[in-house]
Amino acid sequence: MAERRQMGYSVHREILDEGVVDEMAEKSDSKTSLSEKAKKSMRCSGPKLKSCLLGSIPVLSWLPRYSIRENALGDLIAGISVGIMQLPQGMAYALLASVPPVFGLYSSFYPVLIYFLFGTSKHISVGTYAVMSVMIGGVTERLAPDSNFMIYDNVTNSSIVDIISRDAERVRVAAAVTFMSGLFQILLGLVQFGFVVTYLSEPLVRGYTTGAAIHVIVSQLKYTFGINPMRYSGSFSLIYTVLEICSLIPQTNIGTLVVSIVAIIALILAKELNAYFSKKLPVPIPVELLGVVIATLISWQVNLEDKYGVDVVGLIPSGLQPPVLPTSSLFGKVIGDAFALAVVGYGIAISLGRIFALKYGYKVDSNQELIALGLSNSIGGIFQCFAISCSMSRTMVQESTGGKTQVAGALSAIIILFITLWIGTLFEDLPKAVLAAIIFVNLHGIMKQFMDIPALWRSNKVDMLIWVVTFILTVLFNPDLGLAAAIGFSMLTVIFRTQLPTYSLLGQVPDTDIYRPLEDYNQVKRMPGILIFRSSATLYFANAEMYQEALGKKSGIDITKILSAKKKLEATRKRHEKKNEKKAAKKNAVDMEGEPEREEKKDIAIIKMDDEPDPSIPRAIVLDLSPVNFLDTVGVKALRSIWRDYGEIGIEVVLAGCQIGVVDNLQTGGFFNDKVTKSCLFATVHDAVLHCQSARTHSQDELMYSEISATHL
Repeated sequence: MAERRQMGYSVHREILDEGVVDEMAEKSDSKTSLSEKAKKSMRCSGPKLKSCLLGSIPVLSWLPRYSIRENALGDLIAGISVGIMQLPQGMAYALLASVPPVFGLYSSFYPVLIYFLFGTSKHISVGTYAVMSVMIGGVTERLAPDSNFMIYDNVTNSSIVDIISRDAERVRVAAAVTFMSGLFQILLGLVQFGFVVTYLSEPLVRGYTTGAAIHVIVSQLKYTFGINPMRYSGSFSLIYTVLEICSLIPQTNIGTLVVSIVAIIALILAKELNAYFSKKLPVPIPVELLGVVIATLISWQVNLEDKYGVDVVGLIPSGLQPPVLPTSSLFGKVIGDAFALAVVGYGIAISLGRIFALKYGYKVDSNQELIALGLSNSIGGIFQCFAISCSMSRTMVQESTGGKTQVAGALSAIIILFITLWIGTLFEDLPKAVLAAIIFVNLHGIMKQFMDIPALWRSNKVDMLIWVVTFILTVLFNPDLGLAAAIGFSMLTVIFRTQLPTYSLLGQVPDTDIYRPLEDYNQVKRMPGILIFRSSATLYFANAEMYQEALGKKSGIDITKILSAKKKLEATRKRHEKKNEKKAAKKNAVDMEGEPEREEKKDIAIIKMDDEPDPSIPRAIVLDLSPVNFLDTVGVKALRSIWRDYGEIGIEVVLAGCQIGVVDNLQTGGFFNDKVTKSCLFATVHDAVLHCQSARTHSQDELMYSEISATHL
């Protein structure tokens, strides 16, 4: 244990209440009006216009200062590595979104270029992401189910799905919900709503992504077993889907299952070797790309589709799609899903962006990130892309291979453009089971998040509860409903924490001005005649009544009973005064009539008051309000009620440690009047204690002086 440094210090000053502090610091009452703030924000100057332009289009600020010598090589290697990863992941995640694989390549190109222009994070890799893709897939399959595209096949004399029409409609749905989510993100960014991410705590995000990963895994089982289960939507759809898959397992395509098992084992082994030799390799081996190339060659040579019925990617058109405005008639049907996508995509991207910004010492603008992602999604929706976010696996590759700026992302987009224009058609024989295997293997990092549960159990049980409940809600409901329910539960935990605070009586650490809870420390001492009370939570309508009840329990004073007894005593005293006044009036009347005075024995009720107060009752109560961040009108009324009620039984109540905002709340809430001034507010608990001690000494001196004076008289 390190030896404590013996450095003494002494502060000599007067006891300071809030009124004295305002005078010493010369508090200013002038505040900028709303109209003046609006005028100031509307003023335009050259420097302000330049700052606004550079803030809105960040590439203009950092690209002219781009250091080719320091950054070019790292960004080039990182861009090629990430671009190679984008190919298999884009095609695989397109299956999650229930759209043709080529649209995953489009989603890895257009949005990435837009983010290059408007994003502020230097390291995150935006593009297709598993959780976003499965949320898109839920929308596309709900609004464009297979049952809407059944046609009669004259060859087989049975109904089959019109795949071309179905995929075209699903692309339109995906583009519409992506466009809407982008508009939501832009709107939230323009109104400076970037703080919305604060409602997505880390346990909530990790529990949510783990639950969404379960949806991803279940959605890909049909490609693993080569079966075609019915699509369910709504609550508990995952359970119904699992039951449906279990019933269809006897119909498994053996060729597809073999391809899946071989691909999964090969990818896991390759990734383990990659990790083992990571320190010796300058660039990670593109495992997914090699797997895709090898699987495509084998499928083409063996003819897996025709001989064994293995489902393959199929037609991949060369070139890019022309821009098409999303179908406006779909907007009303996808508005809720679009908002959920906007919040989830932003929460994941900004969380990862802040991690790397802190690591490398730069700032990520949360509102600008909203606008950047919003433009990426809205413009991407026009080019028939589906919603994107930040991928952790690609981001780790981009950072580990030397990527230092957004140029790496732009280079990865160029790689995807090259693939889309010229070599995309070479992957038409790629088995979909291999893409599903890539998804399964890439989810191993998310599956490791189950280890958060024991770690959170040891550190914070409320956070662990948020993680578990978020996971369960996400699994039971769709990811969008699960997110809304999880946020609601997370907010409830905050309310419960403020409704169940810790109430403490404080004592003084010997020979210091520091006060700590009496029940937690052995050496702190109770101040004679002074009770110091503190709540660990802020004071507002939800816990104001409990605050007053806790004060009564901790002080041992039943204020209601005492006030009731006092009122009865006062009423009794007044009745006897009136009775005596009537008797005196009657006696005077008799005396005036000349009747002889008769002495009568009367029972006179004597109201006896204790000269010496009860030593167990404190003479003063100090309310430590340092944990209080704000006061609403109910909280102010509670404090005023405490000050009034305890004052009526002779106990002085003072407030200590009030923050500036709390003092303003007291001022505007009507706490102060002619009797209650800022002299009952003190900057620290120690100031309040010294005031109470000096007031008690002063009253004792006055009592002693009055007794001496009475003796002489």
